[in-house]
Amino acid sequence: MTPLVVGQLLSPEYSPGLVALSFLISFAGSLVALICAGRMVGADGKPNLAVVACAAVALGGIGIWSMHFIGMLAYRLPVGISYNVPLTVVSLVAAILISGIALYMAGGRRKFSRAGWLAGSLLAGLGVCVMHYMGMFAMNMRASMDFDPTIAALSVAIAITAAGAALWLAFNLRRLTHQIAAAAVMGVAVCTMHYVGMSAASMICIAAAPTDALAIGGNYMGLTVFGTAGAVLIFIYWVITGTSMDAPAAPRRVRTS
Repeated sequence: MTPLVVGQLLSPEYSPGLVALSFLISFAGSLVALICAGRMVGADGKPNLAVVACAAVALGGIGIWSMHFIGMLAYRLPVGISYNVPLTVVSLVAAILISGIALYMAGGRRKFSRAGWLAGSLLAGLGVCVMHYMGMFAMNMRASMDFDPTIAALSVAIAITAAGAALWLAFNLRRLTHQIAAAAVMGVAVCTMHYVGMSAASMICIAAAPTDALAIGGNYMGLTVFGTAGAVLIFIYWVITGTSMDAPAAPRRVRTS
């Protein structure tokens, strides 16, 4: 292998298998979140906060964060990469909280709110960007990052658009076939934002990786995250479709103001 030189521009590659897994987990998380969204409000018009929490975990924790983290693991450089644990955990919690707030703003009441949808879309889109770039800065490696502001801005625009589409679809589709198609669209949108955001960064070789006692890494992290996320989704689906939260959903009408 050719020795690396300080100041050298590093050329990234991607693991096709992990890229495919990142889309699959985003699709699955989006689908479960869509199913949860249809049960967020009971017949009495009050939000079921437990279902809101499940939807937030499915969308933010699985459909968005797990996709991003697996996508990060798919990113390969000719230097070792590990990830700072505190920053990684904070990015996960942020993704779940922001998704929960956005879902509640858009449809946490009896009627779908256009004003809440717009505000929730902006909040969720910007939150996804914060989570994404926080995840990038959690990378511990023998490289520094330079960002192309134009491509970074494009990733922000994609994130806000994708968030708006996700929230609208969550509260305006009820047929399973439509939800499956919508989840595929959402998966593509989330992946597009992630990989465009990754392409905004140029990696420049430095003398040595910073010392970080709280960093983790490994060849099987992608499969571990995918398996754990899949198990969580199965549990959420089982709980949501079971008797404990199986209260009849309230009929919804789209409100235009």
